Amino acid sequence: MDDLSGKKDSISGEEPGKKGTELLETPISRRGFIKAAGIAGVGVAATGFPGALRAAEGKADLCFLQASELAALIKKGEISPVEVVEALLARIVEIDDRIRAFIFLNREQALEEARQAEKEIRQGQYRGPLHGIPVAHKDLFDVSGLPTTAGSKVLAGYIAKEDSAVAARLRQAGSVCLGKLNLWEFASGSMEVFGDARNPWNTEMITGGSSSGSAAALAAHLIPLATGTDTGGSVRGPAHNCGIVGLRPSYGRVSRSGVIPLSWTLDHAGPMARTVADTALLLQGMTGPDPKDPSTLGQPPWDFSLSPKEGLKGKRIGFPPADYFKGVDPEVLRAVQTAVKEMERLGASVREIDLPPTGYGAAASWTIAYTEAFAFHHTGFGRHWATYTPAFRRRIASSAMVSAEECAVAHRVRQLTTAEYLRVLGQVDVIVTPTVSHAAFPIKGPSPLSDMLNFLRPVSLTGLPALSLPCGFTVAGLPIGMQLVGRPWEDRMVLQVGQAYEQSTDWHKRLAPIKPGPLPSPPPKTPAKERKVTAQYVMDKAKLEGLDYITPADAEAIAPMLEPIREQLGLARQWLEKLDPKPWPPLAL
Repeated sequence: MDDLSGKKDSISGEEPGKKGTELLETPISRRGFIKAAGIAGVGVAATGFPGALRAAEGKADLCFLQASELAALIKKGEISPVEVVEALLARIVEIDDRIRAFIFLNREQALEEARQAEKEIRQGQYRGPLHGIPVAHKDLFDVSGLPTTAGSKVLAGYIAKEDSAVAARLRQAGSVCLGKLNLWEFASGSMEVFGDARNPWNTEMITGGSSSGSAAALAAHLIPLATGTDTGGSVRGPAHNCGIVGLRPSYGRVSRSGVIPLSWTLDHAGPMARTVADTALLLQGMTGPDPKDPSTLGQPPWDFSLSPKEGLKGKRIGFPPADYFKGVDPEVLRAVQTAVKEMERLGASVREIDLPPTGYGAAASWTIAYTEAFAFHHTGFGRHWATYTPAFRRRIASSAMVSAEECAVAHRVRQLTTAEYLRVLGQVDVIVTPTVSHAAFPIKGPSPLSDMLNFLRPVSLTGLPALSLPCGFTVAGLPIGMQLVGRPWEDRMVLQVGQAYEQSTDWHKRLAPIKPGPLPSPPPKTPAKERKVTAQYVMDKAKLEGLDYITPADAEAIAPMLEPIREQLGLARQWLEKLDPKPWPPLAL
């Protein structure tokens, strides 16, 4: 197994031969993690592998085929899984230093798995369309014998003893595990540990998170299929930013057993690919009931095979009115509006719909996800606070400052948001919105728009299937994604509508340049407002909760994170009171 790092040899960040005890706050060596785990690894870029390089000379085009195309050729015996793996390994060596998609490259094992797949297929033991197809996993998924880091120094040295349910299903289907992919720390921090994954459409721009490496590797044609997780948008957001396809399946559709959680009630594991058909193919391999994840036990039978001839005739598309999109980047909105018109041209009927305010859903999703994450990491924070990156520990600890009343408001918003989406989906087959309100922005720059203007998080509350797929590009050449939301368990409907639209466009056929591009002008600074949530408030609350590891510096960073959340939850309570002005029974006595 190879690491794709860098320059330093130990988890302490010291140069080889030197000893140190302090952990780095800068990108850490991927080789260091492997050494700490007790696995011998050598630098891929330094050593190379002649077989892969020879394959690349004649088979480089294999990297640009879709998984379904590779599957057809492998089944016919026209290409070998070994050729595919070698070609992808060579491209990773050539490209990945520029985008940092991979954390671990499972080189030797992947080649062995590919040889085994080739042997089985030649002997007539073909398992199906995933047999011999390479896949890489977001580094939250346990894969037996490989490190799982979650992008964090906290897990240095951890080796998975068994496969996650998803990895086991894909292994059973005959897929080849190519490695583990970069991500935000524990799915909600930063990428300080291994360095920021970079957007292949402009390497100065974000991929989004937290399935960052998954989206970057797909857009750069380093892998045909990848897994991701989505709590508040972590599959769909990177798909939008990187111009690929990502599905958040119905809650309970895919087991999360063996996947490090962020939020027990909001986490979804989902497929990512470059086309809708490939996304459906991967979903088919990931899906199924699992006693280790009770949420999966009630799901109906599944078949996600798509018909290229089904089209959109008779499909009902719901699209909100213009005032719902106030503040959305004009280029993004025009692209999605044009896509809706194209779906109408293809035979769909388009109806105007009303949806709940995005800010309330975003604040509720934030509150639920991060209070659950705080519960999961509470012991770890007490023991290893300084080992977590500042971005993660401060974001998650900020949820401890939310009151019980505000948590109750968040859960009530979740109930009503879900009810409203289900009401609308009783009138239409699919709801369409932008995936994100703006295109990718610079890695070191601020987001151009507030996180409260967020089309991802409200849907995340509902457990409904939601697909992001490309629907255009900005003038600067950055991808734009469209989100399709469907009824519970109707993942195939969402995929079918997405495929019908995709077949009428060529957005998915464009190739990312994998180089730096122009940087946009920074967003105008907004006038500073007097904060209601101060650092002193945070310190007082931390003391009250016994969180003695929170420092004044932490409090200064936490306060501005908490301010808009508490503001939106306050507005949400007023909204709830208008919807149901009657007091709760205890208050009416």
